[in-house]
Amino acid sequence: MHMADALISPLVGGTMWVVTAGVAAYSMKKIKNDMDEKKIPLMGVMGAFIFAAQMINFTIPGTGSSGHLGGGMLLAILLGPYAGFLTMASVLFIQALFFADGGFLAYGCNVFNLGFFTCFVAYPFIYKWFTRKGYSKKSIMTASMISALIGLQLGAFSVVIETLLSGKTELPFGTFVLLMQPIHLGIGVVEGLVTAAIVSFIWQARPEIIEKSASGDALGSVSIKRVLTTLAIAVLIVGSSLSWFASANPDGLEWSMMKTAGIAELEAPDGIHKTLSSFQSETAFLPGYGFKSAENEPEESTGSEEAWPAVSVGTSVSGLVGSASTLILAALTGLIISMYKRRSSTRNIEA
Repeated sequence: MHMADALISPLVGGTMWVVTAGVAAYSMKKIKNDMDEKKIPLMGVMGAFIFAAQMINFTIPGTGSSGHLGGGMLLAILLGPYAGFLTMASVLFIQALFFADGGFLAYGCNVFNLGFFTCFVAYPFIYKWFTRKGYSKKSIMTASMISALIGLQLGAFSVVIETLLSGKTELPFGTFVLLMQPIHLGIGVVEGLVTAAIVSFIWQARPEIIEKSASGDALGSVSIKRVLTTLAIAVLIVGSSLSWFASANPDGLEWSMMKTAGIAELEAPDGIHKTLSSFQSETAFLPGYGFKSAENEPEESTGSEEAWPAVSVGTSVSGLVGSASTLILAALTGLIISMYKRRSSTRNIEA
């Protein structure tokens, strides 16, 4: 559900940048209440895990489409809504900057669609409602499934609204929405199952992590070494090799565009779209999660058309580099907030 710049107008893109920046600033202010030294590495490793997991597209049977884990619900459950939103922003920034996955103009839209509805709507009003009487395998499964489905449906509908407001006549509202919502319902089922499985594992290993995130408390003396180690190992495995098994089918957004307009990618107009596209082509040293081809030479084959799994060194390098970059950015975000929190506390004591 990563939108390209060609799907939105400068006005919509700029507006969503402002809205997303406002949500990020609000999150930074609120997260100071539960930020401690243990949440910083957890933000980093969770960001790396979501980056790696999003590289694996799974086939939606009978549709010719595919989907990937959004991860917003998982981030909200394990980190809390504020840290979860900031971590999602880190994931999508690295994807756009180094891998040309999602446009720069559309960055605000993408963060909002994947992060806001999960962290600030589905998590507090749906997931927490189903787990209000306590955690169990049943309540975690039910809460994860329903909140993941609704969060993804809201995000998919937001994509349709953003293209409508951008005047993209190639994607008429009625047809586009009737394709986007059902295909993302199928994707949401898989996301709900994956979210439930991971949350159940962490709940059994360290239930305090989930409980403290839900109450907005700092992790304090809770040991998270086992969880961090397990997630780090998962990142290495998923990013370096499981990414080879990604489906070659178009994702839900591309599939919906193909069915609606007959093309999976709209042509970007001149102006800011072309400027940002040129900038992105310079910063993306692993475009499409593979090695950049030399000028006038055919691009490196990923093997998606010839064989499956698509074994590719470029894909493995992309998974590891992207995960490491996201870990650093997400952890750095947490570190900066933590430092600001300590400085503010020192000033208050001195005053």
